Amino acid sequence: MARVAIAGSSGLIGSALVSALRAADHEVLRIVRRAPANTAELRWDPEAGDIDVKALSGVDAVVNLCGVNLGDRRWSGAFKQSLRDSRITPTEVLSAAVVDAGVPALISASGVGYYGDGRDRTIDESASAGTGFLAQLAADWEAATQPAQDSGVRVVLARTGIVLAPSGGVVGRLRPLFSLGLGARLGNGRQYMSWISMVDEVRALLFAISHDTLSGPVNVTGPAPVTNAEFTSSLGRAVNRPTPMLLPGFALRAGLGEFADSLLTGQRAIPAALEHAGFQFRHHTIGEALGYATRRPTP
Repeated sequence: MARVAIAGSSGLIGSALVSALRAADHEVLRIVRRAPANTAELRWDPEAGDIDVKALSGVDAVVNLCGVNLGDRRWSGAFKQSLRDSRITPTEVLSAAVVDAGVPALISASGVGYYGDGRDRTIDESASAGTGFLAQLAADWEAATQPAQDSGVRVVLARTGIVLAPSGGVVGRLRPLFSLGLGARLGNGRQYMSWISMVDEVRALLFAISHDTLSGPVNVTGPAPVTNAEFTSSLGRAVNRPTPMLLPGFALRAGLGEFADSLLTGQRAIPAALEHAGFQFRHHTIGEALGYATRRPTP
């Protein structure tokens, strides 16, 4: 049985990870910003650099899933700063804390946006950082773990793609539109989307926690990235609706501002590090992943 501390445990991925760890009889310590509700919670204040390092003693791994959702609001200057502050500062605090507490592993979230616009180039973890706001954000986010890396902590930089879940996330936002026949490809639809099912996202994080040989950048993405046009068609098939529409880039930019650029560009990222380490995917194709993500719950 492992003891795992998680920051960002109330989010879409964090909640699923907590459930999976507890189902496997692991002990979970949730790192929260409010007053603890019980002994399974640890309060912290990352902006003040305040965390009880002693409470992390005996923890086998810390998982850092902190970060405001990229699509929560239009990208104003203030919101872009909040995207940085909600990722980089907490990661700096956790990185220092795992060193002081002697925690052997830090699994820290990042994103495939690190690579910038990869066009149709296949990208593995050896690729360098791209350009643009998201690429710089991810690079700085990962750099915040450097103190832990320098101290010999096993650090996994989990560069996650678009997570496909039965509730919430991208599918939760798009499904109502697609169910009404309003699904549309974005721009020319040729930009690549690196996706992963929630099942495999959680399994990959569990794999990263338990496999001592895995470290450094790890693309947490499905094995077969698709273009936006292919994704759109697949989601339409999953909800049994046609998808003949196209949303021009200029219209998307008019509605979403700078955030639209992240939807009109993409990365063809493959999970080379995971597969080399022996990870086996449950969902190999976008059809399988969207079939899982759009299934109706059993009454």
